[in-house]
Amino acid sequence: MKHLSRKNSSPIEYTPEHISYVKNLRKKNALITLSRVGLLLIFLLLWELLAKFNVIDSFISSSPSRMWDCFVELVKNGELGEHVGITLLETVISFFLATTLGTLIAIILWWFEGVRRVLEPYVVVLNALPKIALGPIIIIWMGTDMSSIITMALAISLFVTILNTLSGFLSVEKSKLMLMQTLGATKWQTLTKLVLPSNIPNIIDALKINVGMCWVGTIMGEYLVSHAGLGYLIIYGGQIFKLDLVMTSTVILCFLAGGMYYLVALLQKIVSKKLNIEK
Repeated sequence: MKHLSRKNSSPIEYTPEHISYVKNLRKKNALITLSRVGLLLIFLLLWELLAKFNVIDSFISSSPSRMWDCFVELVKNGELGEHVGITLLETVISFFLATTLGTLIAIILWWFEGVRRVLEPYVVVLNALPKIALGPIIIIWMGTDMSSIITMALAISLFVTILNTLSGFLSVEKSKLMLMQTLGATKWQTLTKLVLPSNIPNIIDALKINVGMCWVGTIMGEYLVSHAGLGYLIIYGGQIFKLDLVMTSTVILCFLAGGMYYLVALLQKIVSKKLNIEK
């Protein structure tokens, strides 16, 4: 087995032990993937059988077949696209706002040490505050439209982004900072040449956290004020005791959140590969 190096055209010879190790690793990864899929299929099959033979009450717990029928009904009457689109739009907007604003605020707090020492306790307290308590205030200030939902999601994810990103900025090695100062680097050069590049993995990790936080905030906001969206479907289904609708909306929500997380993980893989190539 041969492989051409990126730096030169000379082939690299792999030992039989290395080839065997790679094959075993691929087999192990494939087995893990099959086990995950198999576990899910077994769970769904067991759930369906228990509901079919009245071991569990399908009215309360629903079943995969009833959820599928509900999904098909939502697709046929055109409601699914509308509700999914609204929730996805709210989540994506809050995600980009939280990431952008959180990173900018973290940069400002890193840049001005005095401002950081004054404001950091307030950021910590606001992050610990149960955001549901802000619900009535947000509704009064922002109204009963999409802006309230986005604000709720932003309130949940923004402070987490600030604290995680700022922690990464402050964890840059002191010796490297001293070297930049010795070379006469300005504050801006230190930020752009050292702090930000060394914190790219940390920023991407913050993106992963933001995915979950923004979905939580969006659904929480839809619980409070929305007239459409997956959160609205879950609340509406619970009010009319239509558990098929509740479970179906929850499963769709899981797929959307998982897909968004996968995109961020894919971005992390691309960035990590690029950084390794540059090194």
